Amino acid sequence: MSADDNTEAQRKLIDLAAEFYDQFAGGQIPEMSIPTRTKSNIEYDEDERVWVYGDRKSTRSANSVRGARKLLKAVYTIDFLSNQLEEDRSSTLRELYYLSESWDAKEAQFSDQDESNQLIEDLEIVSDVTREDFHMRPEESGATLMGPLFLREQTRRGERDIHCQEDVGEGGYQIPNNPDTIEFLDHDADFILCVETGGMRDRLVENGFDDEHNALIVHLKGQPARATRRITRRLHQELDLPVTVFTDGDPWSYRIYGSVAYGSIKSAHLSDYLATPDAKFIGVQPADIVEYDLPTDPLSDSDKNALESELDDPRYQTDYWKEQIELQLEIEKKSEQQALASHGLDFVTETYLPERLSEMGII
Repeated sequence: MSADDNTEAQRKLIDLAAEFYDQFAGGQIPEMSIPTRTKSNIEYDEDERVWVYGDRKSTRSANSVRGARKLLKAVYTIDFLSNQLEEDRSSTLRELYYLSESWDAKEAQFSDQDESNQLIEDLEIVSDVTREDFHMRPEESGATLMGPLFLREQTRRGERDIHCQEDVGEGGYQIPNNPDTIEFLDHDADFILCVETGGMRDRLVENGFDDEHNALIVHLKGQPARATRRITRRLHQELDLPVTVFTDGDPWSYRIYGSVAYGSIKSAHLSDYLATPDAKFIGVQPADIVEYDLPTDPLSDSDKNALESELDDPRYQTDYWKEQIELQLEIEKKSEQQALASHGLDFVTETYLPERLSEMGII
């Protein structure tokens, strides 16, 4: 992030604090209005195909002790973030929670990390600046990328040019907390394959799937971090690469796909920054469980409830998803990606994925 970007983020933060001062000066009770972040105020935008906040607003107002404390915490956090940007430093969400213990006003200290995390999200929404641009990091992501991509990364030690096959080990290129610091220089990729599990990601790399099919393999590492979703969206938009998502065959994994494609309720204010609505689901499909007679586990009651919920979820209102979910409820089974190994270690790279990608018109 450049010094100019730091200055712009800092200005927006200070403007927020200045609004409170102006309200004081004008004889008003200071307040901050943000979208109500509840499930009932989340809407699925049919045109953009992502989750967005509705029209309902919540007000943090100093007309109550509870509201005044929230605004006090916001001011102290804004001051901390502004200084952090001034010094061009960064911190983790966890560190922010502990740092508040040193603030001189005890009422400004956070009671738990959920409270500090929520305040950072509030500040993102009202300032229109992402937490990455505040220089706030999660504890760790660990998500990686492997494939024929040449990029330039901005680091504290200057620029680094990296080829995501030739210049990295078997673990791949680790996606930075803020992928907007990356410049894509060149590539030979034909598509992106987002993979849920580390075991399957390692199988694909060991079998040379990225080389043979010019694939960028993105390890989602379970529910994908914001940085993972952001770089996936950028690769799709800027390099015009199709995005495919390969997960386990259970309702929770379908939600991992939904997070990549349509965004999540938690980050609805960032859907146009993180989501890739054109992403396609490869599998494991319920139909694959039947067709390939895969090893399975029985659906639990919570699995069944989740599938029933997805039948009413606007993200899955297509003939394809209705057919697959209803089939899974009928067979009452789920299966993991690694279950494809029951047909041999090379089955997934030599048969399953090439056939699915061909059906989808990707290769």
